[in-house]
Amino acid sequence: MTDSQTEAALPGEVVTHARVRLVELPHQAGTMALITLDNDRDHTRPSTFGPAGLASLDAAVDQIVATPGIVAVGVTGKPFIFAVGADLSGIQHVRTREQALEIAQLGHNVFRRFGELDIPTFAFVNGAAIGGGFELPLHCTYRTVSSGAAALSLPEVFLGLIPGWGGAWLLPNLIGPADAMQVILTNAMSMNRQLKPAEGRKLGIFDAMFEPADFLEQSLEWASKVLTGEITITRKDPERGLWDTVIGFARSTLDARTHGAFTSPYAALDLIAAAKTATRDEGFAAEDEALADLVMGDELRASLYAFDLVQKRAKSPAGAPDRSLARTVTKVGVVGAGLMASQLALLFAKRLQVPVVMTDLDQDRIDKGLDFVRSELEQQVAKGRLSPDKANRLRALITGSTSKAGFADASFVIEAVFENMAVKQQVFAELEAVVADTCVIASNTSSLSLA
Repeated sequence: MTDSQTEAALPGEVVTHARVRLVELPHQAGTMALITLDNDRDHTRPSTFGPAGLASLDAAVDQIVATPGIVAVGVTGKPFIFAVGADLSGIQHVRTREQALEIAQLGHNVFRRFGELDIPTFAFVNGAAIGGGFELPLHCTYRTVSSGAAALSLPEVFLGLIPGWGGAWLLPNLIGPADAMQVILTNAMSMNRQLKPAEGRKLGIFDAMFEPADFLEQSLEWASKVLTGEITITRKDPERGLWDTVIGFARSTLDARTHGAFTSPYAALDLIAAAKTATRDEGFAAEDEALADLVMGDELRASLYAFDLVQKRAKSPAGAPDRSLARTVTKVGVVGAGLMASQLALLFAKRLQVPVVMTDLDQDRIDKGLDFVRSELEQQVAKGRLSPDKANRLRALITGSTSKAGFADASFVIEAVFENMAVKQQVFAELEAVVADTCVIASNTSSLSLA
């Protein structure tokens, strides 16, 4: 990636530095080059991988390769944090599929080096490891995890992506397709459920688990015993005879749950299916192509927008008007019934406790949007986050229609349609003919100027 492309992809990147120090291992096991990932912020700003951070990690590996006498490479993170994956804050600046493809390839090119060096590599997962921060250890020869690691996951499908820096090929080839789908699909689609360290150890993702207090010391001790042969790690090749059967069952389950409404789960499933026979190069190349497609799609941007709206903007709204000017909202309209629209409808129902009406071009789209709302509420009931009674009340508040006439008495209407100016102008014209003069009409656009 060129300098200009890097700047366009992630302006203002908080760079995660890969700092190398040489450590003499116990039991005369030799010298390890230990990389620490650190963005020089505290734990409230986790380390991420943007282009500059990946370049730093790549340079660290170059430094190690050029240093004689190294018997192993280790990688760990700053206190409480290993790494939390790609820096998604600059996704809105990725304008072309070519840029997205280059970012995908850059991550692969750097991470795969940990699985292709002439000496063993060790990931010491001392804290949160999410997304690319979970994938980097998968490239390593051996992995330890802290029992206090608070967040371990591959949440990409939850966001509208796929594990795109090796995870969709490496994980099923490490623990088999069924368990890999639990991590990549089931957990991600269950409101981004996190793995507990003991679960990861039981699945075979991690080779050893140690207490947080002396995690690094214990990990180095363990690594030295692996290098001297005192400890032997044996891994069985996943059973491939039932691979296709497992994939077929998962596809049927996915169809029943999503009705094909979302792209990313199917893309992830296809990659896991292909991992049965694909070479490392083929698997990584397929991830690159899938990631490039999804980065340019609406699912990711809808998820990031909703996350930003709920998690960031709501906590510190900028330019909020005086509260005395506020009007009571008695009904909300949402134009569209896709992923973003459905997320917004559920958000408004939860926060405002008022009726919400979604509209779309045909009943099939409406049904898919309502199915998403129902599925999300059912999951929250199953996790104990909502009572069945509260979920039923919220579900009753959200309805759908193919007509905008239901917006006549709405206090607030927001469009969540295709990012095309002509389409949005047509929607606004149709809304102005229906809604009251006091209704606020809003847009969810992230790239078009509507001024």
